[in-house]
Parts: sequence; structure tokens; C-alpha cells
Amino acid sequence: MPLLQYGQFTIEWEFQPDAKLKRHYVTVERGQPVLLRGPVVGASEQEALVRRRARWIREKLALVNQPQASDAIVTGSRLRYCGRSYFTDVRHIPGLDKPRLSFTASRFIVETPEGSSIQPDTLAPLVEQFYRERAHEKLLVRVRHWERQTGLKATGTRMRVFQSRWASCSSHNVLEFHPRVMELPTSVQDYVIVHELCHTVEKSHTKAFWALVAQHMPDWQRQHTALAISGAVV
Repeated sequence: MPLLQYGQFTIEWEFQPDAKLKRHYVTVERGQPVLLRGPVVGASEQEALVRRRARWIREKLALVNQPQASDAIVTGSRLRYCGRSYFTDVRHIPGLDKPRLSFTASRFIVETPEGSSIQPDTLAPLVEQFYRERAHEKLLVRVRHWERQTGLKATGTRMRVFQSRWASCSSHNVLEFHPRVMELPTSVQDYVIVHELCHTVEKSHTKAFWALVAQHMPDWQRQHTALAISGAVV
């Protein structure tokens, strides 16, 4: 799909020709590429149409991708890990002191003393702890891998909960990752790591910074778009 770079924001769109329409319309949906519909036009005209609405698209994507209030988690609900959505098995365990979360190769298991369901705000800290443990186990290994691949070095790594970011590079070149980065596909996790490693050299999103990112990860725009759709930034 074509990509448009709008400042630090990458827009991926899909064109759907519709001869019945007299003008072009842009549709933004949660977790989907931007949809451009209307009379047939070439690639350059499509890009111009998307660029004209770029600010609106950015604002709408941020809005539709905000976390949604959800119902109680029950058996059959889905939880995300490494880009996949896994079946969740909620088990009522009378006498249990507090809820527990575990993960097998194919599903999440939630044990709770309260019944056959669990509220999202009760489950959230258990999921975050799971992400933290998996990040220490897997993500930090990937950081070491990309340090070797790029020759860029961080002075340290740690987990940190951000309001609206996946990761950050401190002024002392410590890489900080939100535990929820473990929700993302591994290819996107790798992009987040490379992005932050490049900040050890270039602190701002300058042309030199993006050139450095492209040097180490030529397909960075596709992964960047996946992050933009998630509603958070790096």
C-alpha cells in the first residue's frame, strides 16, 4: 500500500475507485489503513488528496485508536501478545486469595475467586506484569541483538509506563520501554528498538535521524505505520 510521510507521522492508505461518487472521501477506522474512495485518479493525485487531509487523518486515527471501554473478561475473550490475539480461559477458583494470570503456548488462563468473569481494571495489572516479565525475557535480548547489528549502544534499558508512548531514549541514552510494547508484532518491536537506538546518536527527528533509521531498517515506514495505527508514538 502507498505511504505518505506527514512530519513524524506515516499514513498508509488504500484506494477504492467508485465511479458513482462525484468527489473523493476519506474514511478512518480502528486498526485499518486509511480508505480513499472516489473517481479513478492516479497515484500522484491520490497522494495529493491524502496530504490535503493529513492533519484530519492524524487526529481521527488518534481518536479512534484510543483504548475502548470493554465488558467483563470471560472465557472466549481475547488478549494480545506479540501481535496475536489469544483465547482467554477464565476459571473460577473459590478460596483463591487474588486473581492470577498465566500463559500457555496457545492461550491465557485467568484464575479468579470472584466467578466466571473478571473486570478489565482488575485484570490490567496482571497483564502488565506479564508483559514486564516477557519484556525482560525477550525484548532486552532483542536490544542486545540490534546493538550488535547497528553498532549503536545504549547505556542501559528499563521498563517504564508512559501516558502515550511506546518507548523513549533518555538524555543519558537509557532506553525505556512501555511494558505494552509486548502487545506488538516482533517486527514492530524491532522497529521500536532501532528507533530508540538511533536516538542515542540523533536526539531529534531530523532528516539525519530518519536516514539513520532507514540505514539499519529499510522497511521502517511500514512498521512506523503500524505504530501510528496503535495510537501511541515513539
